[in-house]
Amino acid sequence: MDLAEVMRTTAAVREFTDDPLPDDVLYRILDLARFAPSGGNRQGVHLTVVRDRATRERLAELNLTAARRYLAQIAAGESPWNPLHPPGPDAATIAATEVPAAYTAPVLTAAAVLVFSVDLGVVAAMDQDLPRVGVVSGASVYPLVWNVLLAARAEGYGGTITTMAVVEEDAVRELLGIPAHHAVATVVPLGRPVKQLTKLRRRPVEEWVTRERFDGEPLSP
Repeated sequence: MDLAEVMRTTAAVREFTDDPLPDDVLYRILDLARFAPSGGNRQGVHLTVVRDRATRERLAELNLTAARRYLAQIAAGESPWNPLHPPGPDAATIAATEVPAAYTAPVLTAAAVLVFSVDLGVVAAMDQDLPRVGVVSGASVYPLVWNVLLAARAEGYGGTITTMAVVEEDAVRELLGIPAHHAVATVVPLGRPVKQLTKLRRRPVEEWVTRERFDGEPLSP
């Protein structure tokens, strides 16, 4: 499978077969993914591979706090968890929101669950003093996460970047023994897809790329 095909067919996979993900295959995936860039090449990411059932069940539980707000905001017609506006639904409405099993199932059914954390002592967060939510420090972790998903696709596996558990970061740290100076970046369930999508729907380049300025002319072929 060539690079272009891998990039065009790496979908968000949430349904998995019962096939295992052997350690040698996982090692091969990670051995390729490790060449992702990071700020100053400091490589501050730690990856915890979780297979234990009880630990996964606890991770699934830790998704519920964020999922309730996510679903309550969607029901209210809002963009969930956006950093510009507080949620419209009140705390009681959020707490009473039912979470379908689909929101926790991937963590329970994947062959392995990968928990990525990043050492905050080595990331260069240039936006830390700006009056908005920080995003820049993600440059030192998410390229590696995506490399893992690309390498997994080439091996016939798949997964998805999930961030629901990050809301309960302290509990995730306690569960996995993650030190306080590490931020939990994502939880990635990984396994053999029930169905491998090959035609993904994405906006064409002209809709999100402009020349010279944000309001400039669209880039076209």
